[in-house]
Amino acid sequence: MSNLFDLSGKRAVVTGASSGLGVQMAKALAEHGADLALLARRKDKLEEVKSQIEQEYSRKVVSIECDVSSLDQVQRAVGVVKEELGGADILINNAGVGGIGEASQMSLEEWQKVIDVNLTGVFITAQQLGKLMIEQNYGKIINIASIFGHSANLAFPVVAYHATKGAVVNLTRALAAEWAKNKITVNAIGPGFFESEMTMSIKDNQEANAFIVGSNPMHRWGKEGELNGALILLASDASSFITGQTIYVDGGWTAV
Repeated sequence: MSNLFDLSGKRAVVTGASSGLGVQMAKALAEHGADLALLARRKDKLEEVKSQIEQEYSRKVVSIECDVSSLDQVQRAVGVVKEELGGADILINNAGVGGIGEASQMSLEEWQKVIDVNLTGVFITAQQLGKLMIEQNYGKIINIASIFGHSANLAFPVVAYHATKGAVVNLTRALAAEWAKNKITVNAIGPGFFESEMTMSIKDNQEANAFIVGSNPMHRWGKEGELNGALILLASDASSFITGQTIYVDGGWTAV
């Protein structure tokens, strides 16, 4: 059974890999045997993560500066992935931005920025790496959605974020249906609130923290490593007959 979750010899691409959940997921993939291409806009942070993973897991790691909202940059990154790793078996579409702002006050520029990264960026990256996967007749794509792609909320004005993450859930279904014939599975993970450097300011806000803790049946935040089970399931051959699904890892937030 453990062989089902073995990623030895697999090549994984992780976007948004310079901090937060991206780093946690990259390390989980490396721990299970995958070589990695790490994509993000902050090259200095990427190099730090690359060094950590190489030292801890002795995997081959390539760091690539890339803004996923730019087709040119994504195409260049895919070229590096093909040259350095020989292809890609796994894509973790994790890059994203928040975009806090009242709907009535949000400018079109603010709206478009969130759309460009959270939705268009997910599509571009899946499209370009999907071409490699179609050629090899194999692939595992995991899009990172959110509990806020499932439901709205009363605490944070993030209308553009809601819109994009809801779209990612249905984009996942559409790609899964289209690429099933190519032996590519496309699934999504919808995280709740997880402890990371990106969310510390929210956790330190007493009112916001109370809302989060009170909104899921487990009455706590997600801890480091608690996404790994769903991630490795969907990245490995243990999920060979699972496609078009979104798994919410949220302490039960979306169940109530």
